[in-house]
Amino acid sequence: MTDCSQCCIEREYYPTKKFGKIGVLILPEEKGKIEQLAKIHKLKIEIVPRIGTSNEKLIPTKILAYQLMGKEQNGNTCPFLDTETKNRSPHGGFSCKIYSQRPLACMTYPLIEFIPVTLDQKCKFCKEHSSANQNLNSEIESLVKIKTKMTTDAPIIWRFATGVGEESDKNQIETGWRVEE
Repeated sequence: MTDCSQCCIEREYYPTKKFGKIGVLILPEEKGKIEQLAKIHKLKIEIVPRIGTSNEKLIPTKILAYQLMGKEQNGNTCPFLDTETKNRSPHGGFSCKIYSQRPLACMTYPLIEFIPVTLDQKCKFCKEHSSANQNLNSEIESLVKIKTKMTTDAPIIWRFATGVGEESDKNQIETGWRVEE
C-alpha cells in the first residue's frame, strides 16, 4: 500500500504515449541542487531534458525544463522516495528523502492549474479529504514560479521524448527531441 506517495511512484505518459513517461519537472536552476542531493544520498539518478526552445527547427538552443526520471525501467518511482525503510510521511505514504529541499514541481502538487484552481483527480489525499483545496497558497506560489520560468518568446517549442514506458508500449514510444506541433 503506497497511501499518499502514489504521485511519487506512478508516472504518466505525457502529452501522448509516443513521448514516453515523464519525470518530475526540474527547472534549470534546480538541476545542480538535485544532482548534489543525489550524491549526498548515494543515489543514481537520471535527469533528461523536458522542454526546449529555438528560433529554427534544427535543435533546441535553450532548455526551459528538465525532468528527473523514475528509478524503475518503466519510469516509475522517484529515486528520492524512501521505499527501503519503515519511515512514513504524515499522510501514511513513503517518505521523501529530500522533502525540505524538493523541486518546485513537488511543492506544487496536487495543484495542476491555478486559474481556476484545479487539483489532480488522481491524488488519493484530495479524494479522501474534501478540504484539500483549502490553504493552497504555497502550492499556488510554486506553480506561479514554474509558469514564470516556462514563459518564452521563442517561436519553436521542443518536447523531449523519454523513450521510457511499459514494455508493452515500447513500439509506440519515441526518443529524443520533437518539435511540438
